[in-house]
Amino acid sequence: MKLMRILATKTGDVITVHPEQQIREAVRLLSEHNIGALVVVDAAGKPVGIISERDIVRRAADNEGVLAEQVRDIMTRRVIIGMPQDDLYSVINTMTEKRFRHLPIMDEGRLIGIISIGDVLKAQRDAYQGEIDTLETQIMADEA
Repeated sequence: MKLMRILATKTGDVITVHPEQQIREAVRLLSEHNIGALVVVDAAGKPVGIISERDIVRRAADNEGVLAEQVRDIMTRRVIIGMPQDDLYSVINTMTEKRFRHLPIMDEGRLIGIISIGDVLKAQRDAYQGEIDTLETQIMADEA
């Protein structure tokens, strides 16, 4: 299965934030859209980082003034990017080994989506359910 199949099930735009925005704005966006991470983009819309709820919580543990800081101060700068034609199973391995839960997706230099580990698990579950349904149909046909 390819990532484009997961992207096809998602609706809406990728929610982004700029590096110079305050963490307060990032928190507002995360809460408003009920999401766990934001892609950080430059003025041209090119990803330059990612910031997650975990990043904010970790900083807040050491700094009560975290909401006034800028996104650039705590964002992850080395972002792993996926492409629509990437294989789901290789992405699962990468996300597990590198211990991250959100993967921005680029196509022809444009940010076109983001998938979460939850999206990946749902796609995998649905694929398994499809296989189960097929096997049950075959068994029932053989018994008839």
